[in-house]
Amino acid sequence: MSDFHQGGIVTTLHQLGKPSLERLETELCQFAKTRPMALVLPALFSEFEGPAMPGIVRELAKVKYLNEIVLVLDKASLQDFARARAFMAPIATEVKIIHNDGKRISEIYETFARHGFHVGERGKGRSVWLAYGYVLARARSQVIALHDCDIVTYSRELLARLCYPIASPTLDFVFCKGYYSRVSSKLNGRVTRLLVTPLVQALQQLVGAQGFLVFLSNFRYPLAGEFCMVAELARVNRIPWDWGLEVGSLAEVYRNYSPRRVCQVDIAANYDHKHQVLSAEDASQGLMRMTVDICKSIFRTLASEGVVFSDGLFRSLLVAYLRRAEDTIMKFEADAAINGLQFDRHEEAMAVESFTRAIGLACQAFMDAPMATPLIPNWNRVSTAIPDIFEMLQLAVSADNK
Repeated sequence: MSDFHQGGIVTTLHQLGKPSLERLETELCQFAKTRPMALVLPALFSEFEGPAMPGIVRELAKVKYLNEIVLVLDKASLQDFARARAFMAPIATEVKIIHNDGKRISEIYETFARHGFHVGERGKGRSVWLAYGYVLARARSQVIALHDCDIVTYSRELLARLCYPIASPTLDFVFCKGYYSRVSSKLNGRVTRLLVTPLVQALQQLVGAQGFLVFLSNFRYPLAGEFCMVAELARVNRIPWDWGLEVGSLAEVYRNYSPRRVCQVDIAANYDHKHQVLSAEDASQGLMRMTVDICKSIFRTLASEGVVFSDGLFRSLLVAYLRRAEDTIMKFEADAAINGLQFDRHEEAMAVESFTRAIGLACQAFMDAPMATPLIPNWNRVSTAIPDIFEMLQLAVSADNK
């Protein structure tokens, strides 16, 4: 049974009892008449060959309230692009696929570079940003939802619950973050459990109840890749192109909107997706790279809010984090025990040791280049500098999808 606790500055929308999916979808169809909704799907072509995407397509084929679906396809040849289009054909909603490796989209990226815009390296962040630009260019949707394409437990109820708080005309939210349980035969979600939560607690211990840290600590799953927003937010927010996408997006929401207009919603009883390897010995891969990017994103946001970092503070942070993380392991061991779940304390401790090293690398990288940022310019700035960019983007995607 879910709790109904409201204890922070961010509204939590729980899953209480057995909500009717039919009721949700019926109301969303009514909402869509005045607040049309778009769904953005960042995908690698390899995900079309995995176990998740077939189930996602089957579920999306049953959704009636979406106005458009924009899928950004990365690491795909022309033949892969054609196969992806055929794969998405069962969906009745209009689907547009942005071929990130195609000639026309490559020319769009070259246009950005000629005008002095660095839009980052290939990855989820850049793909999401480009999809937002395309939705804004079409000006057909007022709400934009986003979820990953590697969710093997996908249900269309996830999408309905994600969209509802933003699409509803009677609820005054501009941003909604999904959360869920990450449990199989064991506790998953190591980066959230063993990195972000104890790191935020350690930072609060050292710098006090700073506003962004309080905001971040209110989210039950801050690294969830599922969120929904009003289209205007996609226009004004800057997002990172690296693994700091989720935390960086929350930082921009915090910067531009009152927490009163932000919520989190329970979107799934359980959630499973592709698991990243820890890659403890290589900070350029797997969870280690993710950890470094997440930490740098947090440090940059705090610095922009006036927190002064020093070598001494970072040394104290490593010690404080390690102590908090060790205490966290004990809590999760007890939680696993009472629920009969597998729990490898040695594996958890090794993850914490790896995360500690990654935090140290992030501290050093931040001190070496505090002004370095992976944030992509927002679409307001880009469209001002390149007035016809939206038209160019529409023409490129339309030509590819003929």
